[in-house]
Amino acid sequence: MAELYLDEELLCSICLDRFEDPVTTPCGHNFCGSCLNGTWDILDSPYCCPQCRRVYVDRPQLSKNTVLCAVVQRLGLEAGPARPPAVDWTPPSRAAALRQAPKVACDHCLTAEALKTCLVCMASFCQEHLRPHLESPAFRDHQLQPPIRDLLHRKCPQHNRLRDLFCFQHSKCICHICLVEHKDCSPAPMSLSLASANLESTLRQKLTVMFGQVTGASKALEFVRTRQQDVRETTNKKIEQLRQEYLEMKALLDAYEANSTCKIKEEEKRVCSKFETIYQILVKKKSEIQAMKEEIELSLVKGDDFEFLEKASKLRGVSTKSVYVPKVELDQELIKSTYQGTLQLKIQLKQSLVKLKEKKPEESGSSLPPQQHPQAGDAGDHNAKPSRPTKKVPQEKKPKKTPADPASVKLPVFGAPGQSVELEPTVPDDAAKAPNVQPDATSLRAKVLENFLAKSRAELLQYSVKVVLDYNTAHNKVALTDNYTTASAANVSQNYRPHPQRFTYCSQVLGLHCYKKGIHYWEVELQKNNFCGVGICYGSMERQGPESRLGRNKTSWCVEWFNNKISAWHDSVEKTLPLTKSTRVGVLLNCDHGFVIFFAVSNKIHLMYKFKVDFAEALYPAFWVFSEGTSLSLCPPK
Repeated sequence: MAELYLDEELLCSICLDRFEDPVTTPCGHNFCGSCLNGTWDILDSPYCCPQCRRVYVDRPQLSKNTVLCAVVQRLGLEAGPARPPAVDWTPPSRAAALRQAPKVACDHCLTAEALKTCLVCMASFCQEHLRPHLESPAFRDHQLQPPIRDLLHRKCPQHNRLRDLFCFQHSKCICHICLVEHKDCSPAPMSLSLASANLESTLRQKLTVMFGQVTGASKALEFVRTRQQDVRETTNKKIEQLRQEYLEMKALLDAYEANSTCKIKEEEKRVCSKFETIYQILVKKKSEIQAMKEEIELSLVKGDDFEFLEKASKLRGVSTKSVYVPKVELDQELIKSTYQGTLQLKIQLKQSLVKLKEKKPEESGSSLPPQQHPQAGDAGDHNAKPSRPTKKVPQEKKPKKTPADPASVKLPVFGAPGQSVELEPTVPDDAAKAPNVQPDATSLRAKVLENFLAKSRAELLQYSVKVVLDYNTAHNKVALTDNYTTASAANVSQNYRPHPQRFTYCSQVLGLHCYKKGIHYWEVELQKNNFCGVGICYGSMERQGPESRLGRNKTSWCVEWFNNKISAWHDSVEKTLPLTKSTRVGVLLNCDHGFVIFFAVSNKIHLMYKFKVDFAEALYPAFWVFSEGTSLSLCPPK
C-alpha cells in the first residue's frame, strides 16, 4: 500500500504519468521538464504554475530535481517502465489541407479556374482572360499573385488594400499601410506564410502535449475504475465475513438462552410433577372420606337397633384425618442465579462493546488483506496475539458447580480482530460459598477422559467450534483460501507482509482464536496427506528456526503424516501410530481437565492418540503443510 501511495506522488500533474526528467518551479512544484516547457511555450508570458497558479512575469529558470530523478529511476528499475510504449501518432499538417482546398474561379467568366490574381484590379483571371495582363503594356504595372480566394474579405476595410501581413501582438491581419501603426508591436508583423508556419508549429506542439494529457487521463480513468472495483470487492468480502461472525455470535447467544430457559423449564416440570402427585393423593383421600361419610349416614337411618348397633360399633373405631398439602415451591435460588448469570452476560457484553469502540486504531490489531476483508473484510485479516502464560488453578480448588452455574454453558468470545474478550461465567453466591469437596484431580481427569473416549461422533459434535486461520501467522509458502478455512502448500511465495507472529522457517499456520477454558472440538479434512500435520500449540511458540516446527518443542502437540508414516509428536519425542485410511481428523481439546485427543473420523471415530497435559497457556489450533498439492480444510461446525 505504501508503494502505491509513493507511485501516486511521482505522477506529473500535466501528463498524469510518472515523471520524466523532473524539474522544480520556484513555488516548489514538480513537473516533467518537457511537459512544463511545452505548456509555457504555448501560453507565453505571463507564466503561471499549472498546479498552484502562481504567476511569473518573467519565465523562471527551471532546475532539474536530482533527488526526484533518482527516486523515479529506482522505482522504475524495481517496478518496470511506468510509461506505455509511444503511440505512432503525429498531429495533422496544413499542407494536406491546402492541397485539398477548392479552386478559385475566374471573376470574368465565373467558370474556368483562375490562374492569377491581380492586386490592382482586385480580381482573379483564368488563362484566357489573363492575356490582356500578359500582352498589353497598359497592365504591365499590375502586380499578379497566385490565385487568392475571397478577395473582398482579404481587403483592408480602412485602406482598401490586400491584408498580407500578420501582427502577433494584436492577433490580426493587416495591410502595408497599417504597418505604420504596428511598427512598435513585438514581435514585428510578418508575412502571412511565415506567420502561418510559426503558428502551425506551435499548435502542432500543443497538440502533442494534449495527446499525452489525454493518454494520461485515460490511464487515470482506468486506474480509478480498477481501484473502485477493488474497494467494492474488499468491502463486500469484509461485509460477508462480518455477517458470518455475527451469525456465529447470535447462534452462541441463542444456545445460552436455550440452556437458561431449559433450566427454568426443568424446575417448572419438577414442581408441577410434585403438585400432580399431591393432587392424586388428595383425590384418593377425599374419596375415602366421602365413602365413610356416606356409610355413616346409611347407618343412622337404620330402624332396627340391633342392626344399628352392629354397624355403628364398627364405624365408631374408624378415624379420619384432615387433608394436608405439603409445601412445594420453585427453587428461587436456581431461578435467581440463572437470571443473574444472564444479566451479568449482558452487562459484560455491553462493557466489551464499549471498550472496543474506545480502543485506538493502532491498538485494535486489525490487519485484513486488500482483497478487504471483506470481509472484509475487505475476513479478513486478523491479528491474534499470543497469550501470556497464566498459572493454572488446581482442579481441587475450583468451586463446585451448581445446576444453575452458567459456566457449564459455552460462552461466546467477542472482540475486534486480533483481540479476545472472554465473558467470564457468573457463579452464584451459594455455589461460591459451598465447601470444596471434589475427588482427586488425577482420578477425575482419567474418568472424564474415559468418558470422552466412549462418546460417539454425534456427541462430540455438540462441542464443535468454528476455526478460522490467522493470516498474520501463515508462512509465505502457505496459501489461505475459502475465507481462511483452507491451507495448502504453494509452489510460489505468497509475499505476505512481515509480521512478528508469522512463521518464517516452517510452512505452518495457526488458528485465529485461542482457547483458555472449556471443551472444544473441530475436524480437518486432509487432501494428498503425504506431508502435513494437525495439532495445538501455545501462542508463545517460536516462529523462527527448527524449534518452531510442531511437536519439536515443549509448547506444541500434533499428529503428523510424513510420507507413509503417521506419528504423534511432542517435545521432539516421536510415537509411531497405526496407519489409517481416513482423510478426516477430529481434535477434541479439554482445557478444564487437561487433555487433547486426536480421532480418525470416517463412518465411526477411532482413537489415534491422546496427550494429557496441565496446560499453562491459551491454546491455538496449529497446522503444517509441506509438499505441493497438500491441503487442509477446516470443516464447518455441525
